[in-house]
Amino acid sequence: MSFLSDLWAFLRVRRKFWLLPIILVMLLFAGLALVGQGSTVAPFLYTLF
Repeated sequence: MSFLSDLWAFLRVRRKFWLLPIILVMLLFAGLALVGQGSTVAPFLYTLF
């Protein structure tokens, strides 16, 4: 959790709020890759790409 608080402090102090959507999209893709890896959801994820 300290990583997230440090990241939020960096974004807030440096005024880099434009990085937040990029980070969220990267986390979303990482979550999709983890969920789709060898599961029954995989065929449905392949249609997205």
